[in-house]
This record gives sequence, structure tokens and C-alpha cells, in this order.
Amino acid sequence: MRSQFLTALSAAVLTTQACAAQSDAPIEIFGPEGVIEAAQGIWRSEASGWILEVGETRIRRWQDTPTACYLTPTDGPTLMGQIEYRYFTENTARQDAYFSYLPGDAYNRFVRLEALPEHCSADADTSPSAVFETFAAIFARHYAHFERRGVDWVEIVDTTRPLVRDDMSAADLFDLLASMIEPLGDSHTKLIATIEGDRRRAQYGLGTTLPHIDATLGETPWLIGLIEQLFQEVLDEGAQHIANDRVITGTIDNRVGYMQFFTMGGFTSEHTAGTPEWAEAELSALEVILDDQLTAFAGMEAVILDLSNNRGGYDAICRDIAARFSDETTIGYQVDVALDGQTRPAKTQLIHPHDGPRFSGPVYVLTSDVTVSCGEITTLMLRQHPHVVQVGAHTRGAFSTPLAKPLPNGWYLELSNEVYRSHGGETYEARGLTPDIQIHPFPEEAPIEGHARAIEAILADLDER
Repeated sequence: MRSQFLTALSAAVLTTQACAAQSDAPIEIFGPEGVIEAAQGIWRSEASGWILEVGETRIRRWQDTPTACYLTPTDGPTLMGQIEYRYFTENTARQDAYFSYLPGDAYNRFVRLEALPEHCSADADTSPSAVFETFAAIFARHYAHFERRGVDWVEIVDTTRPLVRDDMSAADLFDLLASMIEPLGDSHTKLIATIEGDRRRAQYGLGTTLPHIDATLGETPWLIGLIEQLFQEVLDEGAQHIANDRVITGTIDNRVGYMQFFTMGGFTSEHTAGTPEWAEAELSALEVILDDQLTAFAGMEAVILDLSNNRGGYDAICRDIAARFSDETTIGYQVDVALDGQTRPAKTQLIHPHDGPRFSGPVYVLTSDVTVSCGEITTLMLRQHPHVVQVGAHTRGAFSTPLAKPLPNGWYLELSNEVYRSHGGETYEARGLTPDIQIHPFPEEAPIEGHARAIEAILADLDER
């Protein structure tokens, strides 16, 4: 089965490369005199349910759902609702184009339309019943993991619909919609609203560690305790907390290299997040970090890559980290996109060994249920290598980049519409990645001390090997 998948996947990679060769390289949408002419017009993406109305000076985004098509702002409460497409690759023979946020990043296929569809209206129906039907239809069309998360969406919708009234309060409607997504337990799915001046947020599936920490120690004291423990009890003298406090580096017993990434990005603060300038600065900062540390780790018995408190980030960061521990080109992962209960291949990421400092000795990736998103993707890519061992607890099991789908009443919705697959075709959504050596870094009875014990377990395993 695995060999059949790899054969098919290799063919898909070649097909994708061939298609890319027929198109021009990505170009910037905004030129010195405004939007480039080739990008202007009406474009529709079936996969995301977005329509882009690209004019001479701006891009307007419409949400095209099975129940309504309405204009949405680009000032959402999360980054996914704020950033705009900046790169464009047209295939004139097919009357379609790829829009992307950053060069070389994931792209979305759009088909050119002659005009904005007639059912699109700036005056959307914002009644509770209309919002409910649009909410339900968006999930039915775009959510990727009902079966994996054991949820019968049709049953939930049918059970909830009789409870919706057009005279119900906004707060009651929010609670009702929140109750529909709670069974998913998906931390990449969220509903955000401001109701009578109060900010409301419904997000579930955050694992067990973070809710316990919030209810007991508090997250800030917990993180401070973990960092102090590392510097005072675990790492050798000379350890550093660098890159906007996002990375800790050092050695253990002068024989094991150690790097902890709290986020995959945020290493600089010079540019607005999501811009090409930001991406270049982030990758440049990462390159310096990895060059310095892996050069210093040359000759070490092993390296611990600590992702136990990693909250995710920019996928290109994950791929660059994986390239530093890879000796041959591999399929890092494949991304499929959901539509109407089916999935279609969207992108395959190959990981090529970095041509600078790399580490080929034993690598231990430390994980927990805090490890999510890009942290999980990094683990997914690395654990295929025989010299990499995953240690710790199950990762959270939330891989998809959130799809932004604002609702007609201005509330903000994000959901998981992607399926990440390993080089062998497996998906770990909802169940997470199981460690080779299981030891919880943050047990309830010792959420700080347990982290040091997990590192001790790694050292013991290294000695046994």
C-alpha cells in the first residue's frame, strides 16, 4: 500500500512540476502603478469558496457559500483574515491562475469569471436563521475531518435547526453555533465575535495540558518556571534565549546539543507579519540560528529538538528545520483539500538536504499535546528518518492551515479544510503523532519538573544505544 502511494505521489509531483513549467513564475500583484493588468478581473476558487474582485488598486474578497455570496472585510481578528494575496501566476491556456501570499508558499487555484455572480450581494441577510444556514453549509462544504473526529454533521445541523429563531439574541445564537463545533475538538476551528462590546471566542480541542495550566499555575508562571529550570538545572553554562525569546539553545553535559522552538517564526519584529519582507527576515534569522548551532553541535553525540511547547507558525520554517536533519531528498508531506466531503491533492512538499551545516547523528524530537500545527508538521517530516526518535507525549492532532470564512453578520469563522499526509500516506489529524518513547513532559502533578525528567529519559536512551 505504501509503495503504491509513493508511486502515485511521485507521479503527482512530476505532473505538478510539468504544469508549473507551462506557467510563468509568480509575479507581484501590486506593481508601482497599482494592480498589474493580468491579475485584474473576477476570480473564483472552488476549494476555498472565495471570489476575488481584483480592481486597479485593490482586491475585494467575497465569500461564495451554498446559501449566500457576500462581501467580507480583510481586517479580521486573526492573521488569516488580514493578510492578502501578493503573488500571481497565470495559465492563460486554462483561464486559471494561482494566487499566493508569499513566493514559494502554498497557493490557491482560481478560475477567471466573466462577471461577479448574480447571487453575490453586499447586502447579505444577517438574520439568525440565515447566519445559521450559512454556517452549517460552510462546514458541510469545506470541513475536512468529520469522520476522523467522530462527528455526524448532518445530525448536528438537523438537531440544532429547530432551536434557531430570528428573534433570538446575538449571544444565544453565538452559544448555539459554538455548541455545534465543540464536538469536533479541533483547535484549528474557531468562532470569534464582538457582542455588545464583549469579545467572544469559541475554540476547543486544546489538549489537557494547557487547560490544566490555565486553571492552576497560569501560563506565564509555568513558562517562566520551565525556562528557569532549563538554565539552572539542565543546560550547560553559556545557553542562550534568543530570536525574540522564541528559541533556547545550548548543550547538555557538553555532549548533547539542545534547541527548543516555542514558535515557528516570530524571530524578528522588523516587518508586518505575512508580508514578503517578513518572510525573508524570518527565514534569514532562522538560517543564522541553525548555522551557528549546528556548527557548534558538530561532533555531539546527539541533538534534542524540543518542540514540546511549540505553538506552530510559518510552514517554510518547518521545512527549513527538517532540511537540516535530512541526508537525502524525501517527500516531506502532501496536503489535500476538502470539498463537499471529498478531498483532492493540492500540494506535495519535497525536502532537500540543506547544503550548509546539518546534523546526521541521533536526533530526539520532544513533543507533547501542546505541540500543534507547524510543530506537528516538523515532527511528521523528521520521524520518517531512521536516526530520528520522537519522545514525549502525543501531539495535539491539528495540522490544517485554518481557512478563513467570515459570516454574513461580521462574525469570524476559521475551520480546518486541509488533510496533511505523511510520506507514507498516513494522516494523523485528531489522533496526533505517537512517540517512540512515551513520557509526559508536563504531567499534572509536576508540569515543570516533568520536562526535565523527559530530557533525562532521552539521555538514558542515548546511553543505552
